[in-house]
Amino acid sequence: MKKESIDLKDGSLIYYPGFFRREQSDYFYQKLQYSLHWRQDKIKLFGKEMLQPRLTSFYGEKGKSYTYSGLEMEPQAFPAELIQIKEKCEEYTGTDFNACLANLYRNGNDSMGWHADDEKELGAQPVIASVSFGAERLFHLKHKTDNTARYKIRLQHGSLLIMKGTTQQFWKHQLPKTKKRVDPRINLTFRKIY
Repeated sequence: MKKESIDLKDGSLIYYPGFFRREQSDYFYQKLQYSLHWRQDKIKLFGKEMLQPRLTSFYGEKGKSYTYSGLEMEPQAFPAELIQIKEKCEEYTGTDFNACLANLYRNGNDSMGWHADDEKELGAQPVIASVSFGAERLFHLKHKTDNTARYKIRLQHGSLLIMKGTTQQFWKHQLPKTKKRVDPRINLTFRKIY
């Protein structure tokens, strides 16, 4: 399997463009789009309450809630397909994941703003396994203190991006809006909540 190791200043990314075969990726994309319990929650940004510009769904072990931007999510039990994907991610990362935040970007207007996955419940140097199905989208990263340190990567259908080490401590990431017509994209971010 093709593997790309991307050395960032103060960070580390590993990218597997073809982590799942095309037929598997198509199957998971169709299945997850219609079987996960998608919802559009309100979050607080800069003191204002607003609807998230995407749909989300949260899965995990009992008692492993997740809080970000003033929103607390209680986990639903992992469905069979997410367990299958999670186990393959665990094999390649050496990490036991107990939670998954799923995002559905319906079109180019759906996005995720600049942030780091640095919540206390994720620990000091979290390993985040990010799996993409559906339309390709550009994923941006920027260093928190060095304005010259930036990186972009096009996340392909069936790919895995692993963010680890001090990446969340020193870097922010986003999935920006695009004016191009794009089909829906599902992103699964597997994480370990302590």
